[in-house]
Amino acid sequence: MKIAFLTAGGLAPCLSASIGRLVEQYYLKFPDSKMIGYLNGYKGLLMGNSINFTEQVKINSKVLYNFGGSPIGNSRVKLTNIDDCINNGYIKRGELPLEIAAKQLVDDEVDILHTIGGDDTNTTAADLAKYLEENNYNLTVVGLPKTVDNDVYPIKQTLGAWTAAEQGASFFRNIANENTTNSRSLIIHEVMGRNCGWLTAATALEYKKILDAETFLPEILIERERWDIDAIYIPEIELNIEKEVSRLRMMLDKKGSVNIFLSEGAGLKSITSEMESRGEKVNKDAFGHVRLDEINPGKWFAKQFSQRIDAEKTLVQKSGYYARSAKPCEKDLKLIFKSADLALKSAVKNQSGVVGIDEQNDNDLRCIEFERIKGGKPFNPEVGWFQEMLVEIGQLSKNKN
Repeated sequence: MKIAFLTAGGLAPCLSASIGRLVEQYYLKFPDSKMIGYLNGYKGLLMGNSINFTEQVKINSKVLYNFGGSPIGNSRVKLTNIDDCINNGYIKRGELPLEIAAKQLVDDEVDILHTIGGDDTNTTAADLAKYLEENNYNLTVVGLPKTVDNDVYPIKQTLGAWTAAEQGASFFRNIANENTTNSRSLIIHEVMGRNCGWLTAATALEYKKILDAETFLPEILIERERWDIDAIYIPEIELNIEKEVSRLRMMLDKKGSVNIFLSEGAGLKSITSEMESRGEKVNKDAFGHVRLDEINPGKWFAKQFSQRIDAEKTLVQKSGYYARSAKPCEKDLKLIFKSADLALKSAVKNQSGVVGIDEQNDNDLRCIEFERIKGGKPFNPEVGWFQEMLVEIGQLSKNKN
């Protein structure tokens, strides 16, 4: 039996640990199995770049539990985007990416392919499995759901998201101290989340837990309210800029600082519309997603608020790369272990799909059919713990029905 591993998309605090657990369990149950890793995701598969997992790797696979990132690298490649694959030199003109990738798997004699990534990674894996089946090659593909956004249908909790929330909160705990450098400071914490505000909301919740455990000294201006959150902006809630300018200015007048938690996708439509009205090009990746790192949402929001609330200092800080590159927390590691173990069981039974907690099937951890996997699942802003936070920070009225 030959098993191949592939990680793709952005990083999340689960990639290395997922590979580590899968390798550990395959080696324990099938010690004679061969294992390889395709380097840099689907790019490596297209170009035939892979590494063999040696005996030393198999014996010491637990080391990977202590690392973030991916030991075999990532990339954003869509096998059905032919032009993008040609333009990047992954294939030649006239070739089909799915065909090239399938041929590589056949040449490498792979029986099981484990893909660890988000909805794009795993739906691409589904395309590949379907293509191979239609061409009479029996390959089992079992994915694991990785994304810090926690935005994959119908999966309740994606791997790495809990850790990203904890790490983002830890990141801002230090950044918040910058409120002491000026008498009127505006600090914007930009959190990852293109279409889904779950990570921003969860990061805010984790940050409040940190503050709950702190001891403050108001007699010397170390007051909790200066460190606390004053606004949380997510894509699922329409933002009234004028109303927020008025509210935030009052808060700045009162306590001398304002802290905003911002999901990077919160103002995406407004930002891209403004750019296009100026004739600027809005660049997108191979999957058609706006390149958020190029449009700088935090800077745009700073521009909307800074002068209008009379801030003396405005600071925009992004926790994304810090949070997504961490090793998994204990809570995530437990879910990774359970998911990887079921992924192995599914694979040896020739059952393809994505292993996750299925919201539509009693929240059971199961191998979910590929055709049910899709991205863009929004966060539900009506959940009690989030509503309570909004009321607490004054962004939502207590009388809201």
